[in-house]
Amino acid sequence: MSDPAPPGGGPRGNRLALATLGLGAFVIGTAELVVVGVLNLIADDLDVSAGTAGLLVTAYALGIAVGGPLLTALTMRLPRRTLLWLTLAVFVAGNAVAVVGGVFGMLFAARVLCGALHGLFVGAATTVATGLVAPDHRGQAVGLVFGGISVATVLGVPVGTVIGQNLGWQATFLGVVVLGALALLAVLLTVPAVDTSSGADLRAQARHAFAPRVLAMLATYLLLMGSQFVAFTYLTPYVEDVTGIPAGAVSAFLLIFGVSSAVGTFGGGRFADRDASGTLLAGNLVLIATLGALYAFGSHPVAAGILLGVWGLVGFGVTPSLQLRVISLAGEGRDLAATLGASAANAGIALGAALGGWALSSRGADAVPLVAAVALAVALPAVWATRFLKVPEAAGTGPAGSAGPAETGSAAETGSAAGTAGRLVDTTT
Repeated sequence: MSDPAPPGGGPRGNRLALATLGLGAFVIGTAELVVVGVLNLIADDLDVSAGTAGLLVTAYALGIAVGGPLLTALTMRLPRRTLLWLTLAVFVAGNAVAVVGGVFGMLFAARVLCGALHGLFVGAATTVATGLVAPDHRGQAVGLVFGGISVATVLGVPVGTVIGQNLGWQATFLGVVVLGALALLAVLLTVPAVDTSSGADLRAQARHAFAPRVLAMLATYLLLMGSQFVAFTYLTPYVEDVTGIPAGAVSAFLLIFGVSSAVGTFGGGRFADRDASGTLLAGNLVLIATLGALYAFGSHPVAAGILLGVWGLVGFGVTPSLQLRVISLAGEGRDLAATLGASAANAGIALGAALGGWALSSRGADAVPLVAAVALAVALPAVWATRFLKVPEAAGTGPAGSAGPAETGSAAETGSAAGTAGRLVDTTT
């Protein structure tokens, strides 16, 4: 599964290509979240209620969770590089519809489409990124892709919100269009062709991607991310009501969380390369302690700020390990499985937000971190058990099935799981 690509390659060329994938992830991450900052403007301009405008967030999440895997299945035979630039091209067009369209239904449909393209891009970018590096650096490559999304929460969303508030919400989407076009051009210029073919047709891909071992890992993905969003969804009312922070200073606490989550995502790739399963277990334990401490000491601003920093660092630092374990365990189904992590995360976010909403309404804001800590404690046995999930034998480069429980989250596993998928196509022959 290869296609013509610009000449180059080598360590420097691959770094440029990885940076391009990070830029693309930044663009789609910004498009996903920036709408929250301009929902009131959209509601006023299109003459709909705030609740109706909020459906634009739901539309995008549904697109990721359902549309991403479906589009991946439909485009399985396309070379990954072709898929990357084609996805970005349609993504730019979809956001352009938001600029010129003045009908809420059209905007809703565009959000569903862009959400599906988001899931498709993340899956393809993950596959390409892991194919550009040596087996023992694949976690860092995944971290770079997901780090682009984390940076979007720190930089893209607040900047886009300011643009929308001063120039209109259409200007926010226009900014996404411009950034998307730049990312598209960068893909065409810097991303080489990578042989990521697993040799499996759609039926075989689905059989491997939905194997019990992968479903178990996806369930763990859902639990870890969903448990955190029990509290994260209602972080603003918590710091206002419990920590006692004035409304004008809440953004500073959100910035602490956002910056630390971006740093954690990038840095978490290194830990994923060393021992992905061990990273997940340690991260789960730290998160339980951190959310429990936030419940106990969150009324003290300094303590709350420190704990938010630790939470962001660890909570998003486990993301590369989660994604790497999913695609490793999928073996020949890795192309399809690469999109399922985002689906699991979004399902977890929806469930976590609902559980957090119940805690907020029935127990008050101060109880939300405690409920999150309990949910994380419930997830702990599942996280521990995933250490014993093995990479399929057919994916190994050494003796079949030689990786035991102690190795299943290590760099040895990720190398064998990808097999020959990471070799650059020799375009000179």
